[in-house]
Amino acid sequence: MPVLQRVHGTVIAFGCFDVLHKGHEHYLRGARSLGDRLVVVVSRDSNAGRELWHGEEERRKAVEALQFVDKAILGDEKDRYAVLRRFKPAIIALGYDQEANEKKIQENSPQAKIIRLKAFQPEKYKSSILKKKVEKNG
Repeated sequence: MPVLQRVHGTVIAFGCFDVLHKGHEHYLRGARSLGDRLVVVVSRDSNAGRELWHGEEERRKAVEALQFVDKAILGDEKDRYAVLRRFKPAIIALGYDQEANEKKIQENSPQAKIIRLKAFQPEKYKSSILKKKVEKNG
């Protein structure tokens, strides 16, 4: 894996983070290592696209409590790209399995470099897998 050079500027990462786990921590640590400041955009309940175990504010607070996260905010309910125009990130860090319209991202944040980070034991640390284990074991 090539070594990514750290930039001076803000890195933005996105996610739902309904069950915060080591895979998320690996992703966010990796994102933080790319720049001077990490802003994490937590999905709104209304935009998550699935049933959630935790509300948006609880998820945001859990992410913001991580030492390597500088700021955690809730996404814009009407314009998912508004945060890119607001923070003007140097890097947008995407998770290995995150769906993203990279063309729209570049239109709204032309200065940003998009970097897709590697997975951390996805067969073990993936929210859907962890939720199934909890539901199975009660």
